[in-house]
Amino acid sequence: MKALFAHGAEDLRLSDCVADPLGPTDVRIRMERGGICGSDLHYFNHGGFGTVRLKEPMVLGHEVAGRVAELGANVTNLKVGDLVAVSPSRPCGDCVECHRGLPNECLNMRFYGSAMPFPHIQGAFREEITVMASQCHVANDLTPAEAAMAEPLSVALHAVRRAGNLMGAKVLVTGCGPIGLLAILAARRAGAAQIIAVDITDTSLAMAAKVGADVTLNTMTNPDALADYATGKGTLDVLFECSGAAPALAGAIPALRPRGVIVQLGLSGDMPLPMMQITAKELELRGSFRFHEEFAVAVQLMSAGLIDVKPLLTHTFPLTEFQTAFETANDRTQAIKVQLSFGA
Repeated sequence: MKALFAHGAEDLRLSDCVADPLGPTDVRIRMERGGICGSDLHYFNHGGFGTVRLKEPMVLGHEVAGRVAELGANVTNLKVGDLVAVSPSRPCGDCVECHRGLPNECLNMRFYGSAMPFPHIQGAFREEITVMASQCHVANDLTPAEAAMAEPLSVALHAVRRAGNLMGAKVLVTGCGPIGLLAILAARRAGAAQIIAVDITDTSLAMAAKVGADVTLNTMTNPDALADYATGKGTLDVLFECSGAAPALAGAIPALRPRGVIVQLGLSGDMPLPMMQITAKELELRGSFRFHEEFAVAVQLMSAGLIDVKPLLTHTFPLTEFQTAFETANDRTQAIKVQLSFGA
């Protein structure tokens, strides 16, 4: 069996990988699709992000879907041939944070393709993978490409939950990569009345308009694009900051009304904060990290046709063309979501 390992910055290798044994509550999945995430690109481009660095070869990937190939003896809720979206979130269920009802903050989290702990948690870009049956969510009404989008959609759904009630809200989204675009879809589904999307590339903004943004603004070509929303003490209710770029956060804060809410999704290392503005306007800054129970909701929403992720799926490459796939994913002027096909 082959798997895609990151050995360091710009050093990906397709190598042999030993399959994990099949336990009684496990399922063996024959992988079909895997999406390249922003964190995968950080490992590809830099060997890590922030203070997190690769210390050993690590299989990348956590946005995956595949077909059930074999069932453990005690698995009764799945059948061979089912298309499943595989949640990469594997909290221990027994630490203090899990007992507090915060499985996404698990102290012993085993999240696929993460170099945060050492030894690293190996990822899911493999031809086959053995997973817990509880990680599998039947997605027979979806294509494999759509099913593999359950993970990033879950991130956006968790952020919308962190934001609170969005019914009738005026929402700003900064950074229109896949997570920002999914935040637009999720915010609209949650009742946002107006969505303003900000980015520095016209390709991303065109996609933002396609998935439902009411206004799109390019702050590269027009640094003062948000000025109209910053009248008085600001006019917008909620900011979803999806870029992880300090200038995006600082530039958006004047547009928020007093007691507005900032939900920070983007991760690219530490960012300076304009604390005087945050304090004087009584803004609420809320982090949003991963997800857990939202994964099942993501599959349900896509399966019911309530959220359509198909426009985001711009490129697919066979696993053997991983280098081209990652280089394409790096180019935001042409790609939104790039996926690997595992031969199915």
